[in-house]
Amino acid sequence: MKDFAALFKTLDETTKTSLKVQALAHYFETANDEDKLWTIALFSGRRPKRAITTTLLRTWAAECAGLELWLFEECYPIVGDLAETISLILPDSSDTYDYTLTHWLNALIALSKEPEDLKRAFVIDAWDHLNGTERFLFNKLITGGFRVGVSQKLMTRALAQATGQDEADLAHRLMGNWTPQTTSFETLIEADDPEAALSRPYPFYLAHAVDGAPDQLGPITDWHAEWKWDGIRGQIILRGGTHFVWSRGEELMTDRFPEFAALLDFLPSGVVLDGEILGWKDEKPLPFAALQKRITRKTVPAKLLRDTPVILYAYDLLELNGEDLRESAFSTRRAQLEALLQSLPETAPIRLSPSIEANTWEQLATHRAQARDKQAEGLMLKRCASPYLAGRKKGDWWKWKLDPLTIDAVMIYAQSGHGRRANLFTDYTFAVWNGNDLVPFTKAYSGLSDAEFRQITAWVRQNTLQRFGPVRQVPAEHVFEIAFEGIQRSTRHKSGVALRFPRMLRWRQDKVAKDANTLDDLNEMLVIYG
Repeated sequence: MKDFAALFKTLDETTKTSLKVQALAHYFETANDEDKLWTIALFSGRRPKRAITTTLLRTWAAECAGLELWLFEECYPIVGDLAETISLILPDSSDTYDYTLTHWLNALIALSKEPEDLKRAFVIDAWDHLNGTERFLFNKLITGGFRVGVSQKLMTRALAQATGQDEADLAHRLMGNWTPQTTSFETLIEADDPEAALSRPYPFYLAHAVDGAPDQLGPITDWHAEWKWDGIRGQIILRGGTHFVWSRGEELMTDRFPEFAALLDFLPSGVVLDGEILGWKDEKPLPFAALQKRITRKTVPAKLLRDTPVILYAYDLLELNGEDLRESAFSTRRAQLEALLQSLPETAPIRLSPSIEANTWEQLATHRAQARDKQAEGLMLKRCASPYLAGRKKGDWWKWKLDPLTIDAVMIYAQSGHGRRANLFTDYTFAVWNGNDLVPFTKAYSGLSDAEFRQITAWVRQNTLQRFGPVRQVPAEHVFEIAFEGIQRSTRHKSGVALRFPRMLRWRQDKVAKDANTLDDLNEMLVIYG
């Protein structure tokens, strides 16, 4: 644990990529295999589930520090991080343990099944035998909130340096449904493991947003255009007589989409498809809100299967007959995909994402303007000669999204942020007019500059009307332009609508509260775009 804490401290204290890679590579060269495996897991988002509720941790920490719970709760929003707040208020440890990172993580996993009194004894004993960064990290791990400012790509680069292996091969090895409980460092990183390779997806290729007009990309004949669908990016793998469905976030979602088992009847083994999973009915996409009901379910009841059937809108072929096609040009992969899917019956839960033909960028812009009618977010632009790369590489894949929908709204509540913004009011609730009343309809916390957040924070502190825990009610004076990607009907919200990806586009200091939009305006947008 001491070595891992030293690594974390080094990573936390520098913004230089070279120093982070150097520190990680040194750790992977010197740590034991079990700790290296857990470090890879933590840095790739495979954190153990929370073993203890934060309510219990708050209570125990306040007791150990000799504080009233209300005083602890007042400290927490100021610090902005629960793990750090606990570390700061606890008394110094009486002794230290020299246990490994693996020891602590295995103990935390086992702890989830223990009764509350044993959990309390374990946590308090750990707090009394850990110091500084180790105690902070223990708190992070026990709350399930461990994050560090290092991307998986950076970690993979360091691992490649330490092991002498190819970085792209390592990125592929780290994909899939593994945990430190189901594999070993040697099996994951060094050995051939046919069983693991059977289910392993490829690292996803991600696009950049077009900045400005797309004609800067060169001749339109060099590009393939298609709709940017509003679904779930996924890979479907058909290998060894079975299938696997992976999300872009490396979540195995096979059980949530049982329809795709039928693809085994239509397609050969040794195929990996990249595409968009869409709710699909009457030969057209369903709104994302319908699909979202299936995303949140571990198992899907029969009614939901009937109400929201799905297809894969396939737009790339990554593997055919067991051969990795990613180095081939996109145009070649696309032709192979078209040939693979051309004779499939309509009952197969898959469609070929259609190409959009245009002779000029102006013609393509006309198609883009029709995206919402197609239940799409805009266009994808892919260079015909491009290979399928890993991660967000700039140059060959672009997303040309529609401009967001916007509405002017009044801020009525404010709440403090977290982390470096814990001392600022950054999370706001917005309302629109319904007659003479203001009806809340959304929350947003991004889009403004730090200077604007500081200015609003000073105003909130001087103009608070009421407090509801961490939330402050403020006078309905400030108007903000809210941008969002979509709107749908909602029975959970008083306004009757819910927005997709709301954020603050700008602070409209040129407007007063009466200039804000109305609930009727939102309902009109719901009719047009919902």
